[in-house]
Amino acid sequence: MKNRMKNRKHKNKKKSRGPIILLILFLILLFLNIEQIGRKVYPFPYREQVFYYAGVYQVNPYLVAAIIKTESNFKRNAVSQSGARGLMQIMPETGQWIAKQTGERNFNPDRLFDPETSIKLGTWYVADLQKEFNRDPILVLAAYNGGRGNVREWLDQKEWPERQTDIEMIPFPETRHFIKKVLLNQMVYTFLYGRQNMGLGK
Repeated sequence: MKNRMKNRKHKNKKKSRGPIILLILFLILLFLNIEQIGRKVYPFPYREQVFYYAGVYQVNPYLVAAIIKTESNFKRNAVSQSGARGLMQIMPETGQWIAKQTGERNFNPDRLFDPETSIKLGTWYVADLQKEFNRDPILVLAAYNGGRGNVREWLDQKEWPERQTDIEMIPFPETRHFIKKVLLNQMVYTFLYGRQNMGLGK
């Protein structure tokens, strides 16, 4: 009787260990394949164009990828409620201004739906904002989303002290959310593609 009880306890221990062992194996497999799984959730289309223009304009390519992911989720024909177009969600009038600054003639706003055009103009715009705001990533992203004029006004009126790391002080809720999302996406893209793309750019 005692031997039977011992055998049952031994079998129960084996049964209880089974799911734990499977869970450990699953976690090991998940860890080993986390980059592959992550790349399916965070794809990186137009990678070559992003790295090319990021190199031309001296912008972190993973920041550009993060902006695209946040703005359009890499949908080339995306249009916002306010009328922003394409991968990097550029307003037609902003696109017209950027084209003029970069020497492009006869700019057609429909070209913002072209991925390479959107990446080129959007990356140039990020670089231009970096010059104005001393490469402060939070200020740059705030200006990209909320408008450089608004950011300057916030700083001038001390509504948001310069180089302020407290994103919650930004007056526009949408801009606060945008900055947080882009910064998170940038970390993810750097983790998933940083080593893989060492030969494509800095």
